[in-house]
Amino acid sequence: MIFRGKEMLVWSLNNYLGLANHPAVRKADTEATERFGLGNPMGARMMSGQTKYHEQLESDLASYEKKEAAYLLNYGYMGMVSIIDSLIDRHDVVVYDSDAHACILDGLRMHLGKRFVYPHNNMDKLEQQLKRARKLADQSGGGILVITEGVYGMVGDLGDLKGILQFKDKYGFRLLVDDAHGFGTMGPTGAGTSEEMEVMDGVDVYFGTFAKAMAGIGAFVATNKPIIKSLAFNMRSQIYAKSLPLPIVVGSIKRLEMIRTQPELREKLWIIVHALQNGLKVKGFDIGRTGSPVTPVFLKGGLYEGTQIVADLRENFGVFCSMVIYPVVPKGVIMLRLIPTAAHTLDDVKYTIDAFDAIKQKLEQGLYSSPFIPSVAEKY
Repeated sequence: MIFRGKEMLVWSLNNYLGLANHPAVRKADTEATERFGLGNPMGARMMSGQTKYHEQLESDLASYEKKEAAYLLNYGYMGMVSIIDSLIDRHDVVVYDSDAHACILDGLRMHLGKRFVYPHNNMDKLEQQLKRARKLADQSGGGILVITEGVYGMVGDLGDLKGILQFKDKYGFRLLVDDAHGFGTMGPTGAGTSEEMEVMDGVDVYFGTFAKAMAGIGAFVATNKPIIKSLAFNMRSQIYAKSLPLPIVVGSIKRLEMIRTQPELREKLWIIVHALQNGLKVKGFDIGRTGSPVTPVFLKGGLYEGTQIVADLRENFGVFCSMVIYPVVPKGVIMLRLIPTAAHTLDDVKYTIDAFDAIKQKLEQGLYSSPFIPSVAEKY
């Protein structure tokens, strides 16, 4: 990436499988754009926005996720908001993980019924909330929806799907999994975190995005046919919005085909993931509990130190990565978030680990502690 005229080694893009600039993907996108243009189909799915290509992609996705049906979403964030809004009514009770993504929280804000949160991946607290939810649902005549993520995108740990599903028969809930970061990267065939954990049948509603492993835009939901039909006629963000343009749909068909038939893309990704994560641990870095490609690096410090660290990495080492500070992480903690991809090389990994080792030594020596942050942008 070129940033302010300088080439950077970037670790901030969710281009997990390296498809963003893959020649086959660019060819498919270009040909579809030349054939259909970006405007078609004009209209929402329920009006004039339905094509055989949309139906083909949905069929392919449903087969991949071992579900009866799937439905395309023009945007992942708004799609998830509408999924939650459409699945439940005021009689239903929702139980969700405390680390849920913002799109889940925004969907829950629209819920007129009861909702309970449990501490992240704490199965004892989950059961306590399920007991409360079951009692209320029995009184109201509603159901229970449990919401979790497959891969938690900020720190990379996995939702405890097996732990959640141990309570399913006892408390009678449906499980919705947001697997934005797991789709295409996790599991033997890349079908996601539920495949990785061998619990695909236990997930009632599966959500995946095209914006990460697929290096595109849009998303989908996969579940049984009655729920898909209900969602198609009730998701306001889809009913009252334009259908996905055909170049995106046709391009997504090609991307999914490559994910399903070229396991070497995923194998390359995981070579880079293991090299980066193992290399960082050898150097003494704390990378948390990640079980996915998402690689957090935890350091001690605050805003001053964090700002100077990322500036040093960018300006003096040519390494571009994201910084996360309070209130997303506790005070006194700096998190540098790295996203390894199949487009990276082992040389990229080695160079980055060496750069991180250098900034760690500077941090320990107090060289980033000054509150006066030098401007690195004056010459621009």
